[in-house]
Amino acid sequence: MRKISPGQIATFITILAIVLMLAAGTAWGTLGALPLGDFRGIAIVAAAAILVIVYGIAAYRLFLWLQPLPEGEIPHNSRAEFIYHVYLLFFLVLFYPLMRSGAVPVPILRLIYLALGARLGENTYSSGIILDPIFVEIGSNSIVGQFALLVPHVIEGEKLAHYPIRIGNNVTIGAHSCVLSGVTIGDGAIVATGAVVSKGTRIAPGEVWGGVPARRLQPQSQRDSSTAANS
Repeated sequence: MRKISPGQIATFITILAIVLMLAAGTAWGTLGALPLGDFRGIAIVAAAAILVIVYGIAAYRLFLWLQPLPEGEIPHNSRAEFIYHVYLLFFLVLFYPLMRSGAVPVPILRLIYLALGARLGENTYSSGIILDPIFVEIGSNSIVGQFALLVPHVIEGEKLAHYPIRIGNNVTIGAHSCVLSGVTIGDGAIVATGAVVSKGTRIAPGEVWGGVPARRLQPQSQRDSSTAANS
């Protein structure tokens, strides 16, 4: 794992300080004059906490718009490495605690992932954790189960890279499963609960995969035929 430099930390702290000031100023400016009685302080703090996330997402998106993070391997001491470490600090400080808490309702979590750059189709939801959302694309009517992990990055010793995860329509990613970088999953496929899909795996439409590491179990059509024959 590469070390985050003081300059990268200073850049993030400067952005975070602006976010905190904007959140506090907006909360006080909108609620400070209202007749909230003993609840004024609580209301202002709660509003400021929400606004930190809102302004934090806006700052994160602006940063990536000005300094895009590329796919593929990130060379040592490169501009891409500087961008990545500032990007990582956004997640470590602001976003990961929210995503990992399990307390955010799934429909709101969908909005957060969309705001962070994930491409999610209509009626697609995740109650799992989507790391590096800008490198994840999921089609329509798909579900990522409870505490599943989508991990588009590679951190292996000094190696650092991002390879997109692409998931089709009507896909089920089982609870507590893990989908690693560079994976492609076709329409109608199923990843079983607790499975670990290895880097670069291609799962064809309708296939069912499970195990550690995950392997093909049977096509979706065959599974449905077996179920119908036994019913």
